[in-house]
Amino acid sequence: MRQPSYLSLYREGKLQERIERALALISPACRLCPRNCKVDRLAGKTGICRTGDKAYVASYAPHFGEEAPLVGTYGSGTIFFSSCNLLCSFCQNYEISHHLVGKALEPAELAAVMISLKKMHCHNINFVTPTHVVPQILQALIPAIELGLDAPLVYNCGGYESVETLELLEGIVDIYMPDFKFWDNVWAERFCHVSDYREQAKKALKEMHRQVGDLQLDETGLAVRGLLVRHLVMPENIAGSREVMNFLSREISPHTYVNVMGQYRPCGLAHRDDRINRRITAVELAEAVKAAFHAGLYRLDEY
Repeated sequence: MRQPSYLSLYREGKLQERIERALALISPACRLCPRNCKVDRLAGKTGICRTGDKAYVASYAPHFGEEAPLVGTYGSGTIFFSSCNLLCSFCQNYEISHHLVGKALEPAELAAVMISLKKMHCHNINFVTPTHVVPQILQALIPAIELGLDAPLVYNCGGYESVETLELLEGIVDIYMPDFKFWDNVWAERFCHVSDYREQAKKALKEMHRQVGDLQLDETGLAVRGLLVRHLVMPENIAGSREVMNFLSREISPHTYVNVMGQYRPCGLAHRDDRINRRITAVELAEAVKAAFHAGLYRLDEY
């Protein structure tokens, strides 16, 4: 059985230094993500993500609806963090991402959550929407390791990431699972109020792949390390599926494992915009899958 890479960093005494560097990214001026809110989160100030010095956890449990390489027999150990740095208007977890629900946890409490999932035999610890709480996750990792954590860590994010932050996670995160939401920034601006989504996502995915490479599976089909990309197909090709697939194949790797997601439905505030106030059609999903194959990608998942 492959040992998660973060155990080596722990044994070498290097995790504390990563924590200190991560905390420096949120105080005195937060630049943890490309929003660059520049607020002092350790002093109780909050920016777009409305999160200060503690991570809010909305829920945690074994999840059997994730990609097959993560689920296995006992499920993926998902920890859903409240709030988000992207705040898509159509988010399917709108109540969690747009509100601070759940409980603010101390590092020891978050460590206990990880251990609880380990005791349920989850195959991995899956941090859902972790971008804005990277320092808090790192703070909890040391006590979790000391309590016996040895499962792969999954960084399940929206793709709007800072390379500087991702560099702190090298040797810690085993599996990166980012979205690539939009190719055309017009739509990113309209639905997420960011004007540089494509540029930031491209840089982020390149850094993730540099760290962990293509998705690797063990003899049972479980993911142990690598990059797994999600792409949500949207009405009227708003997501830019063809361009995204070409980028993944040509600039990341033709061996990239891609989940072409066909479950879009109007959630959150989507009903306010006629362009996205409907489910996608079977034809729209088929066109996105065709675009992936045409780009040379072959490791495809669909749900």
